[in-house]
Amino acid sequence: MSNASTPPRYTDLLNSLPATVPFVGPETQERARGARFDARLGANESVFGPSPRAVAAIAEAARDAWMYGDPEGFELRSALAAHHAVGIDNIVLGEGIDGLLGYLVRMLVAEGDAVVTSDGAYPTFNYHVAGFGGTLHKVPYAGDAEDPEALIAKAREVNAKLVYLANPDNPMGSWHDAARVRGMIDALPEGTVLALDEAYVDTAPAEAVLPLDLSHPRVIRFRTFSKAYGLAGLRVGYALAAPEFIAAFNRIRNHFGMGRVAQAGALAALQDQDYLQSTVARIATARERIAQIARDNGLTPLPSATNFVTVDCGADGDFARAVLGRLVARGIFVRMPFVAPQDRCIRISCGTERDLDRLAEQLPLALDEARSAG
Repeated sequence: MSNASTPPRYTDLLNSLPATVPFVGPETQERARGARFDARLGANESVFGPSPRAVAAIAEAARDAWMYGDPEGFELRSALAAHHAVGIDNIVLGEGIDGLLGYLVRMLVAEGDAVVTSDGAYPTFNYHVAGFGGTLHKVPYAGDAEDPEALIAKAREVNAKLVYLANPDNPMGSWHDAARVRGMIDALPEGTVLALDEAYVDTAPAEAVLPLDLSHPRVIRFRTFSKAYGLAGLRVGYALAAPEFIAAFNRIRNHFGMGRVAQAGALAALQDQDYLQSTVARIATARERIAQIARDNGLTPLPSATNFVTVDCGADGDFARAVLGRLVARGIFVRMPFVAPQDRCIRISCGTERDLDRLAEQLPLALDEARSAG
């Protein structure tokens, strides 16, 4: 007799989890609305694209795409080590910061273990913690920034295995200076690991970047090629930490998770720092344009150290969601913070001049429609 109707024996943990994803992708939204977006300003990608040297390296490497990538990522790790003046054993590669965060949680968090983050911070981190059965403890933002002292206090209170901080922050674009982050590290409770997400470090002011002292055994710092380097589609991230901490990743990571083409593209991008700096300058120009568009419409742009600008819509979350919905309906893809009071804002990624011209045209109309509906 066939037993084809018998379902898999899922774990109790999986059965307890909701069927959610951290973000609804713009492609999903395009399928739902039956049209492409005119301006893709919601995923914090770099519309300015990768270095031409990276594009050429990707094309060259594609000829050898039949081969797996080097599971040690030796060339890219060596180049990163030289770039940061650290050892190759201080670096692990992964499938974007998202993939590395998943490995980190797998390494540290068993069912029921305490993990601390900010309420409204990067949701993919929370997704990984939930997927491995950790217990999330959240602290509120202080104004529009994460609160390092409150994070440490909560970590001490709950005996957290892991505490997460993004500097600069997503979704608010705020940042702390290096001295404050150093104070957080110095105050880490015994046994607690700090995951310092520096996805936006390339667009941050110098005072926000903590020097690369990798001697602390329980601090790990994450960087990416998905933002200013313009390679979000290749999924290349890396982490920097003490050698013993990095070595632990080799026990559980997907050794063939980083493809040959991705490694080649990231290596060439890293070697073209002039292009990176030109992109950072274009991002700064776009940030100011977004801020001016916001001000022209009576809205308040928040200071940003990232490749996006978070804009205070001047009311509550319902109004901001209405504005976002009207922009999406008008072909402008943007996102917003999820948690009050930060959800009074929308978040707009830097774009090309054409993208921002479209934003300037459509934002006042979206605001009028949102106000009329209210």
